[in-house]
Amino acid sequence: MIKFIKSHGLGNDYIVIDGKDTDYSLTKSHIKRICHRNYGIGSDGILMLCKSNIADYGLKIFNPDGSKAEKSGNGLRIFSAYLYEHKKIKRNKKITIETDGGLTVSEFVKEVGGKKYIKVEMGEAKFKQKKIPVKVKSSDEYCINKIIKLGNKKFIFNCVSVGNPHCVIFLNKISPDIAKNYGSKIEVCNYFPNRINVQFAKIINRNTVQIEIWERGAGYTLASGSSSCAVVSVGFRLGLLNNKVKVKMPGGILKITINNRYQLQMEGPVEKICEGILNI
Repeated sequence: MIKFIKSHGLGNDYIVIDGKDTDYSLTKSHIKRICHRNYGIGSDGILMLCKSNIADYGLKIFNPDGSKAEKSGNGLRIFSAYLYEHKKIKRNKKITIETDGGLTVSEFVKEVGGKKYIKVEMGEAKFKQKKIPVKVKSSDEYCINKIIKLGNKKFIFNCVSVGNPHCVIFLNKISPDIAKNYGSKIEVCNYFPNRINVQFAKIINRNTVQIEIWERGAGYTLASGSSSCAVVSVGFRLGLLNNKVKVKMPGGILKITINNRYQLQMEGPVEKICEGILNI
């Protein structure tokens, strides 16, 4: 029996569990069943609290298909809200969290109408192909403004890592159908040895961008913190976006800030859904 809480960040929902309750022995089959919308609790992934030797807390992130994720922006906010509530951390204290995608710093901002607003320092965006990783045949070490063909369709894409890999495509018109129809194909394209998260983005103005998301290992997603950071990183590098940007997604809005060293900060809400005991 495992205690859990379930929360969402703009419709992107995660289950949080304490690793000591599972002895870190969740199998792929367990994860897929827990995340299943009919046979389990249903979620976009699992966040597991674990020990860290370099941070206040460690975090393991699992996708609903049982694979591991290096980092998740919404997941980090949800995990941070859980720590502030269940580990009784003072709300004026910053906490460090170790993920497979790097070290992050999290901070409680405010609580409004039952929603906790959390700010997370997401680290530095990296554009070199080998850091993402991407394998596009090119003398250029960066994957910027490259072309991908899917049947009769061509897209110009850009890749970045914000602790996990992302493929960003700017279009004049986006929709959930575009993300669903093409995101699934791009995710598993042989350019991307570890698969990839895919964002279709429309520039509204220099301070606002709208995105649709296909998340690696999870599918079509209402919101994503790391995807928001990826789009802003690429948009800033290409001179399309300023350093403070509102990212509009089907689930809501995140605020992303980036500096000239491509260091990112994300702020947005978390709302608790339920808590209970899981029988696996």
